[in-house]
Amino acid sequence: MSIFDILKTPDINEGLRAFHSENDAVLLDVRTTEEYNEGHIPESVNIPLSDIHSISSVISNHNVPLFVYCHSGARSRQAAGELKKMGYTQIKNIGGITGYRGKVEK
Repeated sequence: MSIFDILKTPDINEGLRAFHSENDAVLLDVRTTEEYNEGHIPESVNIPLSDIHSISSVISNHNVPLFVYCHSGARSRQAAGELKKMGYTQIKNIGGITGYRGKVEK
């Protein structure tokens, strides 16, 4: 790993391909409810970063693959760290919706 790898941001489109190849995976949008309602990736579940500690009421299986995204990638990185501390084992930060090239739902 080089110093430049630290600066590399995840490609949300690659992350979504990986999400679609996993059985029982969850696509987790950690933006605010308002942002989510303005447009989100189909099949995603919204749990805002501020509410991430309530995730176990929605996703109780700590071994389910979680693919996390937000607006730019910063909140999804934070959420991934919190989820790991909470005992979730398969977390992938896929970055921000700003790089997404697909259809959005409202």
